[in-house]
Amino acid sequence: MSTTTENGMGGPWNTSREKTYKKTTSSALKGSIQLGIGYTVGNLTSKPDRDVLMQDFYVVESVFLPSEGSNLTPAHHYPDFRFKTYAPLAFRYFRDLFGIKPDDYLYSLVNEPLIELANPGASGSLFYLTSDDEFIIKTVQHKEAKFLQRLLPGYYMNLNQNPRTLLPKFYGLYCIQSGGINIRLVVMNNVLPRSVKMHYKYDLKGSTYKRRASRKEREKACPTYKDLDFQDMHEEGLYFDAETYNNLMKTLQRDCRVLESFKIMDYSLLLGVHVLDQSQREGGETGQAGGDGRRPVGQRVLYSTAMESIQGDGKAAEALTTDDTMGGIPAKTHKEEKLLIFLGIIDILQSYRFIKKLEHSWKALVYDGDSVSVHRPGFYASRFLKFMSTRVFRKTQPIRFSPSKRTRTSIPALKSSSQEILSSQADERNEEDRRDRLGGARSLASLDGQVMGSCVLFSLLQPQPPLPACISSCDATCYKTNWIVALPKAFSLLGTKSASERTGAICFTLECEIHTDKIQFISFIATI
Repeated sequence: MSTTTENGMGGPWNTSREKTYKKTTSSALKGSIQLGIGYTVGNLTSKPDRDVLMQDFYVVESVFLPSEGSNLTPAHHYPDFRFKTYAPLAFRYFRDLFGIKPDDYLYSLVNEPLIELANPGASGSLFYLTSDDEFIIKTVQHKEAKFLQRLLPGYYMNLNQNPRTLLPKFYGLYCIQSGGINIRLVVMNNVLPRSVKMHYKYDLKGSTYKRRASRKEREKACPTYKDLDFQDMHEEGLYFDAETYNNLMKTLQRDCRVLESFKIMDYSLLLGVHVLDQSQREGGETGQAGGDGRRPVGQRVLYSTAMESIQGDGKAAEALTTDDTMGGIPAKTHKEEKLLIFLGIIDILQSYRFIKKLEHSWKALVYDGDSVSVHRPGFYASRFLKFMSTRVFRKTQPIRFSPSKRTRTSIPALKSSSQEILSSQADERNEEDRRDRLGGARSLASLDGQVMGSCVLFSLLQPQPPLPACISSCDATCYKTNWIVALPKAFSLLGTKSASERTGAICFTLECEIHTDKIQFISFIATI
């Protein structure tokens, strides 16, 4: 358990207000870690490369490092301790798979001081970050270390099949023994780089029971929020383009399938959100905590960033990581705010054992069993994926332009229009004063020219496209491409007077081609 001492009661190496873990000060622990890893990795270089065998997963190497030094180990000013390395050849293979050279591994972990991070969880674990932002060292419990040992053969198989994964990438498992106390450590990839300021940070499980950050956590400079907080702060979710969304969800589905096969549950998605627009308003601030956060020359861990984990190819790893994005995944809010997303699955060393089954059964009696975090692996994976795909990550819908819908003229509307024309013509027949004003009869040719040049009659006769195959009304009939319209006294609409109007026996024949979106007129013939 991690504590903070006020008066040095934790042992001879305690200093005022220094954090301790199992009665060992943080400074002594960091020094022992660097000494032990420096020795074991250096010693491993003398062993030839070969294929990993099944028994390699269960090998444990041990070395004693006294404070006065020995023929094999240097002297140091920490208490005597024994350093154990689990499955050294297997973890060397994992590091080679991700392109980590022994010299780069030593440079990151040993040559520069380790940075202690605040722990937002309830496990009491200590977290140390390397100065180049590459690796995280986490203290784990005995049961977690033992579970990882059992997990190594399946983990080996999964990485060979799919190095592109959001699962934790384990690079080493160690144990420090001092004064009858065992401190177990795991080295893994860093999900959230310090060089990019995280405006929001979330620990998401897909459950709702007690999934809200505590008041104490909210008071921190960079709090870690939970599921209910995310729904309140990002109600519309985070939007990705279609290709990125599909790649992300495919990776999550594959990883959850692997975790379910190992009977693992209670894992989380660690999500960091960097708001580009807000960063520009703040003056382009990129650093979060000391240092420039840049990797040393030559250090390029494959699939170490979020973008590389879902899309990366070993040959194109450098192209996917730029100084502008630092490997983050571009996204947007519903308000079109530009974001960079950093994410990874964490806390996968929890199996659904007897104790966890009892915990779920007890909570299910008091609360909704489907809302609690601890659940059987199959249900946990389904709930986790559903929450991520519907509440957290969303696909940007492409804008599609469609032609405007034109008003379709119905047959009853055509009939009504025709009846209105006939009624208007009957009223005009009774107006004698209009006959007097109109002159003598015009010739058929002049009538034909006036009709062809007028848009009034055409607007009355021409319905809006598209037309049905056959249109019938009391005095208008269309047969295929021939449209015959008989309208008595139709020329009264044009203010004309003719012999046909007096007898009421004029007929217009309109020949046209009717298309789905237009009407093409071929000829217009008027006969008496």
